[in-house]
Amino acid sequence: MDTIKTTAVLFDFDGVVMDTETQYSIFWHKVGVDYLGMDDLESRIKGQTMTYICDTFFAGKTKEQQEITAALNHFEQDMAYDYIPGVLDFIADLRRNHVKMAVVTSSNDRKMAAVYRARPEVETMFDRILTAEMFAHSKPAPDCFLLGMEVFGTTPATTYVFEDSFNGLKAGVASEATVIGLATTNSREAIAPLCHCVLDDFTGFTYDKMLQVHK
Repeated sequence: MDTIKTTAVLFDFDGVVMDTETQYSIFWHKVGVDYLGMDDLESRIKGQTMTYICDTFFAGKTKEQQEITAALNHFEQDMAYDYIPGVLDFIADLRRNHVKMAVVTSSNDRKMAAVYRARPEVETMFDRILTAEMFAHSKPAPDCFLLGMEVFGTTPATTYVFEDSFNGLKAGVASEATVIGLATTNSREAIAPLCHCVLDDFTGFTYDKMLQVHK
């Protein structure tokens, strides 16, 4: 098998490509306290779609859903979109080795449009960008990563998933891909049982090193 032609890498976006999770934690913590009297909402919803969040925590509360969605849309327009250290070099190395790459994110198209305004290069940096509108079930269901494999015609044996959230890591494992965890949102110790390798960030990480990670 020619691994150069069949290898695919599926990146989560927030906390993997962009260092945005801390900003989201601040937003969702305030929402949890203000609307639900809950001080850990931010940890419960990481890696989830807005649809899941509304259905799970604000079911039947149309006014609250509208207020929070509007506030989130406004918040995302002004977020800082800074890259995770080393990710650009790693992506460039994957490109040199003809690896197919996709962003697989629980974010919706509107959020990604804000990303493209801030970082226009993101839109062409990957072969595909798969958003929340494209899959039926939110992480930890593996639907999004299975879609990524389907798009590229790869198998779990030739697919690598990069994730930071507990829900995302569980989704990656459920897809049977090789899962590499980023300790950008949670501690190394917390995510280690949910992946096959843990990185602090992408500094010094290469295509060749990725191929050495095994399930």
